[in-house]
Amino acid sequence: MKKSTILFSALAMAAGAQAQQAPTPPVALVKPKELKMGSNVRTDNYYWLNERTNPQVISYLDAENAYFDKMMAPVKDLEEKFYQEIKGRIKEQDESVPYRDNGYYYYTRYEKGGEYPIYCRKKGDLKAPEEVLLNANQMGQGKTYFQIGGYEVSDNNQLMAYGVDTVSRRLYTLRFKDLKTGKAYPEAIPNTSGSAVWAADNKTVFYAKKDVTTLLPYQLYRHTLGTDPKQDKLIYEEKDNTFNLGVGRSKSKKYIFLALGSSLSNEIRYLDAATPTGEFKTFLPREKDHLYDVEHLGDQFYVRTNWEAPNYRLMATPVGNTAKSAWKDVIPARKDAFIDAFDVFRDYLVVNERKEGLRQLLIMGLKDKKKNYMTFSEPAYTATIGVNPELDTPVLRYNYTSLTTPSSTYDYNMATGKSTLLKQQEVVGSFKKEDYVTERTFVKARDGAMVPISIVYKKGFKKDGKAPLLQYAYGSYGFSQDPGFSAARLSLLDRGFAYVLCHIRGGQEMGREWFENGRMLHKKNSFTDFIDCSEYLIQQKYTSPEKLFAMGGSAGGLLMGAVVNMRPDLYKGIIAGVPFVDVVTTMLDESIPLTTGEYDQWGNPNEQQYYDYMLSYSPYDNVKKQAYPNMLVTTGLHDSQVQYFEPAKWVAKLRMMKTDNNMLLLHTDMAAGHGGASGRFKSLHDTARQYAFMMLVLGMRA
Repeated sequence: MKKSTILFSALAMAAGAQAQQAPTPPVALVKPKELKMGSNVRTDNYYWLNERTNPQVISYLDAENAYFDKMMAPVKDLEEKFYQEIKGRIKEQDESVPYRDNGYYYYTRYEKGGEYPIYCRKKGDLKAPEEVLLNANQMGQGKTYFQIGGYEVSDNNQLMAYGVDTVSRRLYTLRFKDLKTGKAYPEAIPNTSGSAVWAADNKTVFYAKKDVTTLLPYQLYRHTLGTDPKQDKLIYEEKDNTFNLGVGRSKSKKYIFLALGSSLSNEIRYLDAATPTGEFKTFLPREKDHLYDVEHLGDQFYVRTNWEAPNYRLMATPVGNTAKSAWKDVIPARKDAFIDAFDVFRDYLVVNERKEGLRQLLIMGLKDKKKNYMTFSEPAYTATIGVNPELDTPVLRYNYTSLTTPSSTYDYNMATGKSTLLKQQEVVGSFKKEDYVTERTFVKARDGAMVPISIVYKKGFKKDGKAPLLQYAYGSYGFSQDPGFSAARLSLLDRGFAYVLCHIRGGQEMGREWFENGRMLHKKNSFTDFIDCSEYLIQQKYTSPEKLFAMGGSAGGLLMGAVVNMRPDLYKGIIAGVPFVDVVTTMLDESIPLTTGEYDQWGNPNEQQYYDYMLSYSPYDNVKKQAYPNMLVTTGLHDSQVQYFEPAKWVAKLRMMKTDNNMLLLHTDMAAGHGGASGRFKSLHDTARQYAFMMLVLGMRA
């Protein structure tokens, strides 16, 4: 094609008679580039799309967005209806349950019409006057994107450190505020991880700096409030680019923790918060395949560790001796229970465990050593430790939700065993949880593994193969997908959809082995698990290939890309959000954010066996001439996790290769990143768009 017409045929569409025809999709310019790895040579025709500032790239993305708008025009009204419907279930004027910390009650609240939260506190009593710490609505006014990364208040309750991102690259500018006078300090520290940790002197903070190219936090700095940040002292720099760096403080406030971690190994260093200019001590040097985290209580450190315990165990060691030889079991390792997280109180330990894929809460008395599990009645649910900043209390704040129960906040008295519901997410309108049904079952995968799935639908749903169904999974990084409530999802359930959450390998729902069997040279188990779940749902007549939709985002978008190459015949439609689809090229490019830190997940493609294995499933590399289902692919121009050009290249290649007439749509948010649009309501447009797409595919207009 000549250069004047090469970018996309969509730009050549004329008005008049041609406007009555189906829109013509954009056609990206082909610029072959050879990519060599040893003796292997790949040709990437769309490599040029990674030129973020190239006007041709922006024009191509704009043309894809224009094509998307034209194709979605028949359901534009329905998309708006979905948006208003979903928004209408949200209580606009709302606030979180306050938690007590150092004499103040902290909470966030939303005002009617406000996109962002207002961060508040009250001194000593919930009836006390409100102090507004940060009003994100005012701060974000006029900005296309706005996000507060986190905030920390000093021990004397008078100073605040907080991070702000206005681009969506997760590069936060650290700012400081005097809460007594309301005035902001002049210093602004760019390119941080978004929060800071105060030392006990109420003037020193520690913060993590990010590499602006890789976006990895790799440097720890110490800053003295009121001084020029250029004078900040570099305390530590991580040289291993497979590790990243974080800083935190113990619940006791006694220690500042420096956490250095990769996927399979980590190291923690600690410093007395009362001596901020002192030297950090190493709790335990990093070891291959050893992960641990630490909390402080009294004269002991408590350690959650996978040392000789694949599913983790909880151990304790004296503050004066952190060598492994001093560690003693508190809760020993077990094959049937995975220790996910823990919290400490003066008289109790609380452990979040996973048993058969469900999160449970275990309470243990530190004096009598008695253990008891909290019990819940629903077949699929999620119970997690909530916000508990104070040590000296018998009350545990915990969160509960299920596919039919809105997010709920409870206080549990560990001495009496009594739970008190403080708040349940209000669903505005006619929602009744008894109108919906939850199921939980196991699907036998092709290699015999039993994969849990959680299912929800509205009463009256018939298992006759005629109903539409949305199947979702993630399956990477050990991130478990727990069953939780979604008010937005009601718009699908009320239209006859079933929703299925598949707990495939790559997560940790069934313990550490579940993760190990879904990464590196076992990654394909994630894809075949999902496919086997799809076949089960079809066989059991929950749906049919004519009504089955699959959805996943980020690494779940990789799942979508692999599955649609392997079994496109199973699905009517695919929704791939910010999908990681160009696995080999991305993992070979150490300049791309987060690449080197993920070698433990996918393998290092500079080694032949991992290169070959990645190449065998990488969605972009395995696009072939075949029929594909209807597909909606979404991305953000400023995505910090999966660069926009991966989905853009994938769509361009699919357009050239696919043999069907099904829809293939790419939507790029030109102002957002990995998490989509900022704001409470703006992000609902993303959901409404996805739902409208499925309705368009099904031929439904109402």
